[in-house]
Amino acid sequence: MPTLNRSDAQQRADDIGVFNRELARLEAEQVLQLNEPQRASLHSHQQRLLHSYRTAFDIDHNSQARQLSLGMRIASFLGALALAASLFFLFYQFWGLFGEISQVAILLAASGSSFCLTLWVQHRDSSGYFSKLAALIAFTCFVLNIVMLGQIFNITPSDKALLPWAAYALLLAYACGARLLLAAGILCVLAFIAARVGTWSGIYWLGFGERPENFIPAALLIFAVPLLINQRRFDGFAMLYRVFGLLALFLPILVLANWGAGSYFDYPTERIENAYQLLGFIAAAAVIWLGVRREWPDVVNTGLTFFVIFLYTKLFDWWWESMPKYLFFLVLGLTAVVILLILRRLRSGHSLLGGTAQ
Repeated sequence: MPTLNRSDAQQRADDIGVFNRELARLEAEQVLQLNEPQRASLHSHQQRLLHSYRTAFDIDHNSQARQLSLGMRIASFLGALALAASLFFLFYQFWGLFGEISQVAILLAASGSSFCLTLWVQHRDSSGYFSKLAALIAFTCFVLNIVMLGQIFNITPSDKALLPWAAYALLLAYACGARLLLAAGILCVLAFIAARVGTWSGIYWLGFGERPENFIPAALLIFAVPLLINQRRFDGFAMLYRVFGLLALFLPILVLANWGAGSYFDYPTERIENAYQLLGFIAAAAVIWLGVRREWPDVVNTGLTFFVIFLYTKLFDWWWESMPKYLFFLVLGLTAVVILLILRRLRSGHSLLGGTAQ
């Protein structure tokens, strides 16, 4: 059997269900009939596959199991947040009762024990729900460790703390397949690179958000990660890198398209805003094209969302003051209809090309 991850196993199980339903329709329509040996061989093969997938990946074998899994994911997420918050406030509630040496020992013990607990749970939890919960607690302990050790030894706050947070979050994310921790790691990397770019230009690191352009280099780097490093073994990781990279790219462009004073460029504000508005349209169109070409629906949806946002903000700048409000919103509605027609035409053309290729 080829190497699979949980996403591949779940997709194969879903395909088996779809195949069986279509086979039943074909038999009812008397298009295809399997004899008993063929039917028994097919059923036996499918059951072996499903059993191996359930054992290795704890997949959802039917729609009821899928609904329960969704509830388990929500419960795991809320439980992890609640336990992490409980741990955070527990530290601060009783922190002043301990001496300095005891505080350091407690911090190190909490980080070390939570990490070992995560590895132990991950080794025994095929579903991943409990290991992800333990991983979030371990990350909370590590963040508290860095913050409180800095307070104990009067260390000046620095953006360098974002690097170990990012590294630890990414380590736990890849060890446990935790997309929430991957998102936390990506945010730490984005903040660190933006802060570094800001400090190189003379800004205090906590003020890196004052210049939205600080995020653009980090956005390009994050978006490129799944292109440079294969993420196939990790369900949803490539999508998170792409979406966070695009958000970190388009949000600064959107801000600068309406607030040119936040740019590093020493040009008139109106010229900067017009340039970023044009850049937003070009970048969004390029992202949509790339997403369609590479079959990345997350990229297509993100690019399309920001293209519409840029278009609507531009229409607002042009006509909000000069048009009656009913006419302005009528123009917006008609614009949405035009976009739908264009997308439908593109979808039809793409389907025809796909059918020809097949």
